[in-house]
Amino acid sequence: MRVSPQPSPEAATAASDGTVQSVARAFALLEALAAADSELPLAELAAATGLAHPTAHRLLKTLQTLGYARQAESRDYGLGPGLIALGNRAAPQLAARAQPLLNDLEELSQETSNLVMLDGAMAVYVAQQPSRHQMRMFTEVGRRVLPHSAGAGKAMLATLSEARVREIVEFTGLPRFTATTLTGVAELIAELRETRRRGYALDEGEREVGVRCVAVAIPGSAPPAALSVSGPAARMTDELIPRIVEALRGAASRLAPAQAPR
Repeated sequence: MRVSPQPSPEAATAASDGTVQSVARAFALLEALAAADSELPLAELAAATGLAHPTAHRLLKTLQTLGYARQAESRDYGLGPGLIALGNRAAPQLAARAQPLLNDLEELSQETSNLVMLDGAMAVYVAQQPSRHQMRMFTEVGRRVLPHSAGAGKAMLATLSEARVREIVEFTGLPRFTATTLTGVAELIAELRETRRRGYALDEGEREVGVRCVAVAIPGSAPPAALSVSGPAARMTDELIPRIVEALRGAASRLAPAQAPR
């Protein structure tokens, strides 16, 4: 099923903060392609990014020439192979160090484990070990999500000052994804205070109905980063959560910078 993609808040508003508009528009097109589950025609890409057809066409042709976009025989556009090399080079060393720990977390919980980093105002999935179960939670590596609706996002926000959290929320807004999504600033701030108090964050179906996630921030990480385990709420029981939290804390401590408190 084709879903009309939406550019991230950064790409959509970048031209208003002094950045180069054509670069922001090119990345909006790439993010729209990344969010799609198939190749997209020019008209759909233009509509998704709010660009005029000639502008979208010129930018896509440039991206195609550079290898970052491709055009199929159908004339629809997709992501190009040039992005693979960029992605491999951009993957932080932390992701390589985290992978064995993500494997261990999946072994313990039998649910999907993730390493997530805060990139500006967005939470980005940078490494993952999928669950062994057929029915599992999966957010592809490289996906960017709004942090207020994700366990790892809230774990990272809890490491920031409340003033910084308010700046991020003012930029991104607090859109509702499910009935349990936190959509009020005061409500989110209270949740982050509780996250700091107990030492871990919970996502109670706040981005996807029926999904439960627990996350722990990596101490001293810059930019902020967190480890999480997510799965169907029926399997992520209250009895299992303490065991996962203990394992997450141990893994986060091992990934913390040498100077950070363990």
